Amino acid sequence: MAVVRQSKSKGRGPEPRAFTDADAQKFLKRGYEAMHAKNFEEAGNCSVLVLKYRPKEIGAHFLIGLVSAEMAKWPMARQAFQNVVSLDEKHAAGWAQLARSFVILGQYANAEKALSSVVELKPTDPLVQDVIGTVFSLIGDQNQALFWYDKACNVSQNPLFELSRAKAYTFLGRLKEAEASLHIVLKANADAAQAHWMLSRVQKTIDTNHIAQMEKLSAATPANSPSQPFLKYAIAKEYEDLGDWKNAFHAYEAGAAARRREVTFDEAAEERLFAALKETYTKTWFESLPEGSDDRSPIFVIGQPRTGTTLIERIMTAHSDVHSAGELQQFGMAIKRVTEVVSPGPVQAEAIIKSQSIDLKKLAAMYLNTTKNMRGESPRFVDKMPVNYLYAPLIAAAFPNAKIIHVVRDPMDSCFASYKQLFADAYYHSYDQEEMARHHARYRDLMQHWHEVLGDRILDVHYEDVVQNTKENAERIMQYLELDWQDEVLDFHTQKSAVTTASAAQVREKAHTRSVGRWREFDVFLQPMKKTLKQRGLFNE
Repeated sequence: MAVVRQSKSKGRGPEPRAFTDADAQKFLKRGYEAMHAKNFEEAGNCSVLVLKYRPKEIGAHFLIGLVSAEMAKWPMARQAFQNVVSLDEKHAAGWAQLARSFVILGQYANAEKALSSVVELKPTDPLVQDVIGTVFSLIGDQNQALFWYDKACNVSQNPLFELSRAKAYTFLGRLKEAEASLHIVLKANADAAQAHWMLSRVQKTIDTNHIAQMEKLSAATPANSPSQPFLKYAIAKEYEDLGDWKNAFHAYEAGAAARRREVTFDEAAEERLFAALKETYTKTWFESLPEGSDDRSPIFVIGQPRTGTTLIERIMTAHSDVHSAGELQQFGMAIKRVTEVVSPGPVQAEAIIKSQSIDLKKLAAMYLNTTKNMRGESPRFVDKMPVNYLYAPLIAAAFPNAKIIHVVRDPMDSCFASYKQLFADAYYHSYDQEEMARHHARYRDLMQHWHEVLGDRILDVHYEDVVQNTKENAERIMQYLELDWQDEVLDFHTQKSAVTTASAAQVREKAHTRSVGRWREFDVFLQPMKKTLKQRGLFNE
């Protein structure tokens, strides 16, 4: 890469010409063009070059932040956007992106401060307004998210903003409005794969018209395109709506394979983690621990995704004393911060081993402090992060008065429900039948160990029992929570509060048994999953 031209001076060798403002703007332009072309290495190189000569060039810091965010290097993105706003405290886009970085890193208090700063600037740029809406969505305020998405849509007809609005409508249960927004997106851009996928989820198909449209689009799309998983999962869901199990499965299988090529699942690392959990958190260890926090407000719902955890949460939050805090990452993050183990993603074996002598009061205080903005005003709150099952003994030790509800579902239904779900950025084991089944076996084995360690501290709630006899099981849950009965808990489906999980549409209706045993419709195609579960004693004919 040629940076500057060389010039000759009498009696000396060539000297570099000074790096001018024009040079800076040239390389910034080149960097942003590379960014839009998804050539992140080139974009980053241009930014670094400009900052070498212009360390206070705001545009270069901002570009580094954008590149880092695209590459999921969130600590680096946060630092870049902090540089932006320190150089220009009225840089609305910098504040918005900084808020986004904070919330993805789980630093909600800092995110809200950054959010307040950008809101005070009253930005009119629809791109900034859309990012603000996204941050509000991530912290769980879907009404404010919709407010800002509306602003963006009022300024610009860009379908990107309408797609954001459709997401907010979906989370708020306003499915007809979500459908209308998605049709606007697809009218403007018929190739918008994510919009097709979302549309398949907010409506039940009655014919193959939309399927034919998506199959044509999929055939014209490169096999390695990020659009393929969206299209295949959408096609599969609509075939399933029509009861065409064969075509549905083939589309699910193609979607899972496409997604599996995009992500990396380190099964060996997961095996090490589960082994460390069992070796570290023993009954002897648990019984020797000092007292943790006396706070009794948390209710943890744990288990696997797509097993009814949202249903159980909605039943509880229909009670006037219980607030939904959503799926919080804070407990796992608190473990890493207290043990001073820095690693991306979920807690690793190293942090688990170090946590056996963790300061429980410090752990509890950090969790409570970092979740205070999501806990609401009710006496109790639900943290419905399924993977908190990994830390059940630490949760029980840090919060001796907290309640832990483990949602259990039939292994085949559980595995298949995850296999046929396109997740945003988690559960990478779910895109291969055998990997999914092996993960489920590890999880079941670990939960059996936790029951031996914790006894009746964990309440198992079976999904099949809840949908078949909701009242009896709701009463059992309320008794465990030590809450007085309220008839409203049986009307959980009428709640207007937002749902930001894959169950956003389903939980707007009464409990039903349609999903119980659904895997049997696909039995002939699920032999690898079934065989793996059978080998581990989790399936009987």
